[in-house]
Amino acid sequence: MNRSTVPQELNAQLTAMALRALSNTYHNLNRSHFKAELSRPIFGLSDSQTRLGQWIKQHRRLELSSRLLLEHGWGTVVEVLKHEMAHQYVDEVLGCTDESAHGSTFQRICEQRGIDARAVGMSEALKRGEKKEGPVLERVARLLALARSSNQNEAQAAMNAAQRLMLKYNLTAMDTRERSEFGFRHLGEPSGRINEGQRVLAQILAEHFFVDAIWVPVWRVLRGKRGTVLEVCGTRANLEMAEYVHSFLTRTADRLWREHKRINAIESNRDRLAYLAGVMTGFYHKLNLQKHQHKQEGLIWIGDPALREYLRRRHPYTRCSYYGTSRSNPAHGHGRAAGERIVLNRGLTKGNSGGPRLLPA
Repeated sequence: MNRSTVPQELNAQLTAMALRALSNTYHNLNRSHFKAELSRPIFGLSDSQTRLGQWIKQHRRLELSSRLLLEHGWGTVVEVLKHEMAHQYVDEVLGCTDESAHGSTFQRICEQRGIDARAVGMSEALKRGEKKEGPVLERVARLLALARSSNQNEAQAAMNAAQRLMLKYNLTAMDTRERSEFGFRHLGEPSGRINEGQRVLAQILAEHFFVDAIWVPVWRVLRGKRGTVLEVCGTRANLEMAEYVHSFLTRTADRLWREHKRINAIESNRDRLAYLAGVMTGFYHKLNLQKHQHKQEGLIWIGDPALREYLRRRHPYTRCSYYGTSRSNPAHGHGRAAGERIVLNRGLTKGNSGGPRLLPA
């Protein structure tokens, strides 16, 4: 939903549902991040235009801004909630009264639990990293612009060069990174179900674009419904690249399906999800071949232990799920063939989020 179409306030029913969702999220965070040592406070929404959230000790009241729920994703809401819970922990569990609200004890608690001490959904380190990582992103952008070449070999070579550049950058920078350089983003729109193509796309990002990926539950405030969204964690450069790839592949797969329907005079969307899963699978295997070439050159990425630790602190308890596949559907095979021909290149439109792009026109 565009910000211009976001309602100015929540109705009574959506407000009550949002407060219940906040209460449930608080309960889960209390167990996962604070060993269930916190006592449930009174929850409320405020009309503040300057504060995203506030822990009011004397009233045992935890407030979040209505503007926060209306204008920001649930991921940011949860970050602010964790921030205020850290204040509550310092006050009521540790009984710390001789420091400022954001003193050393509060900072330590946030660091231990992977909580943003500023509670704005993105660490200050990511902003500081813009200047350092900018040249890398610019070089990637130039290479992906070359990947728009009508010459298939030239386009593929440019895409390979961009991927190799990101690989070399991450191998070089991994040993010097600090944990504070990592951040997270939610990609795509939250949905009620995760389909096979979305799962393969998450696997593509996690295995080939230097981020860790996890599916997280969210509350869709304006719909009053639960949902799930893909969260990726990494440095600013890798988050930018992952967001771009996610948008590019999502749009490209939809375009390929429309072309497949037109060429084959298909009227129904019955096989759409199987086709989209095939597209993502084809591109995934294409990247695996490229990864094999990099290994022959001695460029081997085995993951970043510091990033894994960052994800573990954000999500202490995770579980794995297993799903079926649509590979027996002929549409999956057609999609896979199309996916193997995709060349990642510089896009000219905004992605799913509608926000600023890594690779602007």
